Amino acid sequence: MEKYLNGFGNAITGAMNWTWKSILFEVPWYMNYFYGLIAISLVVWLLEVIFPWRKNQSIFRKDFWLDGFYMFFNFFLFSIAISGFYKVLRLGFSDLGITAKSLALVDLSGWPMWAQLFVFFIVLDFVQWFTHILLHKFSFFWRFHKVHHSVKEMGFAAHLRYHWMENIFYKPLKTFGVMILGGFEPEQAYIVHFIAITIGHLNHANIKLTWGPLKYMINNPVMHLYHHVYDLPKGRFGVNFGISLSVWDYIFGHNYVPEESGTIELGFPGEEEFPKSFIGQTTYGFKKGQD
Repeated sequence: MEKYLNGFGNAITGAMNWTWKSILFEVPWYMNYFYGLIAISLVVWLLEVIFPWRKNQSIFRKDFWLDGFYMFFNFFLFSIAISGFYKVLRLGFSDLGITAKSLALVDLSGWPMWAQLFVFFIVLDFVQWFTHILLHKFSFFWRFHKVHHSVKEMGFAAHLRYHWMENIFYKPLKTFGVMILGGFEPEQAYIVHFIAITIGHLNHANIKLTWGPLKYMINNPVMHLYHHVYDLPKGRFGVNFGISLSVWDYIFGHNYVPEESGTIELGFPGEEEFPKSFIGQTTYGFKKGQD
């Protein structure tokens, strides 16, 4: 028990120290997610200001500050809080003889770095795409995912507006994805993480970007806007589930972009009863009847 308690405490302390050092510029700039998130957000927001897709949408759109708070809460505060629990889980699996190496399907350690990063990016994106489908398909998951779909005006910060329970849903499957790759992240994995943040911000931004022919590979704001559409096509529980890549939706038939005006209504049926405050939204989903 002492090992688990120490592991729990050390993980939280380590996460707090790393975040604080990031704020003080005491970590390498290329691994500084605190200022990296701020820099990416400012650049994408500037693009929204200069090249607005929906020109009648305010620069400080509806829930702009709420979404900004969500960004830092989910990316840093909750990540610190949950780090101890994941450390305890890893220790538990280790005691049961379950290690990353025991589940590995391929060992990337001898591959060129560019190949490691490419496979790492592809596998993690597919895992997140699959998890995203589960969040829509099953009512228990959907009740928490509603927070992300409560956005009524799309903007870059909506990218990280999601219920804290989603961290718990995504993390185990993402960890499993890493484990099948030999249980490690490439040395330059920060490149993948920053690319994913940038694409995610762009997908939610108020800019019209489709990437041309690459739209069949890379997710984009036009495609993702329809993921948030209020009126879904009949018989479908969701569309355009892509995170960084759109290719999975095209392969498995979840793609849907009937037009590109950007004027569609966002949200979901019954949203008028959905909480509007951060506290109300983050405590939502734990009662029956909130599907």
